[in-house]
This record gives sequence, structure tokens and C-alpha cells, in this order.
Amino acid sequence: VQLQASGGGLVQAGGSLRLSCAASGSIVSIYNMDWYRQAPGEQRELVATITSGGTTTYVDSVKGRFTCSRDNTENAVFLQMNNLKPEDTAVYYCHADIFVRAPWARGDYWGQGTLVTVSS
Repeated sequence: VQLQASGGGLVQAGGSLRLSCAASGSIVSIYNMDWYRQAPGEQRELVATITSGGTTTYVDSVKGRFTCSRDNTENAVFLQMNNLKPEDTAVYYCHADIFVRAPWARGDYWGQGTLVTVSS
């Protein structure tokens, strides 16, 4: 199973970006999908979580600006980021809790990270 993230880039403060992450492989079921971020010198931070039913939760610093969604038919999760701020600069990672066929087990899977840089 692989998670492929895309959509990062350089944007000015106040701008928008949309991150995408698609899971592929021998997937039986995907439970929660999340976006984390890690700024230079900082610990990895949970930004948003979306359940298989579409319920979302966000870290306080992005509430009202970021929207997490998913497409269960495409095994994909998205993060729409609006009104970006310089403090949103980080590498963003997608994560998913997935039950896979081989082995017949549930585990944590991570994307490779995509860099978001917000200039002031």
C-alpha cells in the first residue's frame, strides 16, 4: 500500500492551496485519514482528521481556514487550505489507518510529504 501526496508549493500569505493524497494497493478498507504537518525544528502536528463517514476535526490554528474532505471511491483525502499564513509553512504528510489484504491486517500508512511554503 502506498500513499501519494501532491499539491504543495509556494504561495503568498492570504492565498490558497489544495493538497491531495491517494492510497493505492491491496486495500480492504480505509478508516480515519489525516493530515499532519512538520515545520522546521518542530514536532509533527496533527492538522485534520476525517473519519470514513466524513466527520472532521481540526487543530484550533486552522479552524475556519482549512477543510478536509475525502473520496472513498478513489481512496483519496484532500486538504483545502485558504487564507494561508506564514506559520502554516511546513511539510504536510497524509496518514491513513488501512486494513490491507496482504498481510490480512490493519496498520498505519504515511505519504511522502509535500512542502507548503507561505511567504509574507
